[in-house]
Amino acid sequence: MKNILLTSLATTALVLAGCGGEKSTSKTETKSKPATAAKTVKVADIRVVGSSTVYPFSTKVAQEFKNKTGLNVIVESTGSGGGHKLFCEGNGENTPDMTNSSRRQKKSEFDKCGGNGVNDIIEVKVGYDGIVLANTLRAPQMNLTLKQIFQAFAKEVPLSDTDCTMQANPYKTWADIDPALPATLIEAYGPPPTSGTRDAFVEVAMEGGAKTYACLAALKKSDKSAFKAASHTLREDGRWIDAGENDNAIVQTLNNTPSALGIFGYSFLDQNSDSVKGANVNGIEPTFENIAAGDYGISRSLFFYVKKAKVAANQGIQDYALEFTSEEAWGPGGYLEEIGLVPLQDDERAQYRLAVENLTPYQQ
Repeated sequence: MKNILLTSLATTALVLAGCGGEKSTSKTETKSKPATAAKTVKVADIRVVGSSTVYPFSTKVAQEFKNKTGLNVIVESTGSGGGHKLFCEGNGENTPDMTNSSRRQKKSEFDKCGGNGVNDIIEVKVGYDGIVLANTLRAPQMNLTLKQIFQAFAKEVPLSDTDCTMQANPYKTWADIDPALPATLIEAYGPPPTSGTRDAFVEVAMEGGAKTYACLAALKKSDKSAFKAASHTLREDGRWIDAGENDNAIVQTLNNTPSALGIFGYSFLDQNSDSVKGANVNGIEPTFENIAAGDYGISRSLFFYVKKAKVAANQGIQDYALEFTSEEAWGPGGYLEEIGLVPLQDDERAQYRLAVENLTPYQQ
């Protein structure tokens, strides 16, 4: 049953993405007003934008919410950065009510929101996700260290562990990095700069790998800007390909390109485990259990953000957020865990549920 549900969700996302380029949209139809509403509400579309990683979870909640209330929820996959940009444009009717994010909102985004009158924002951590480097089942199993990941994808690498003179990345094949790795061309399809998955990948995997060089670890302490430039700048020679915000499209590319790797959230690996597998990182397999335990080295938190100012005009916005933060949805054994979400601990779920119930704004 789980595989049927996951396949259906993935297929839906691909069809929708094909209709709108890199932007995926999910919309349910309104047939009736909420049967159990405690007060009169404006029955209107609820618009959610943001992360492609959170998109399948948000879409599933939208479907369940529609079944219970009859309210429309439109979910668009714009990437985390694109979602925050749209969300922070203001409180007008044409602006989103919520945005999903595969990273925490940046201070610059929070300040932009405030400058445009979006002052009371409710922050909700949804759960955890791992970032995986996956390839087709037909390809060799990859066993990578963070250092090897940095060596594969950095635009420039040091001459040695002790000499931080930077050189253009000389590695063409994985075997160039380590003879124990496959002698296949380094080629990865990954998220674009607007993606929260890209942000998390460079902050966790690339920085982690860079710090294994003694000279770069020292550089981080002496010149953080220079370290960030060295660790966050990805190759531009065709070894790294920005593949857009549609993670399902990356999965399809891997099936057609057996030598390539794809970089996306764990949930997409879980949904497509019949065709792709994840690389082990520092000896740890990207599994639900390893991510939940904090053992898998490339993991991050997922979020959504709500505009308090818009709830007064549409109570359905808060009701949708309450559905998302219900134990039936995000709790252990909930319907979101079934499609790959790693649940928060009990105390964190209680904390963020209370924030939704009370519409408590957060501060950076």
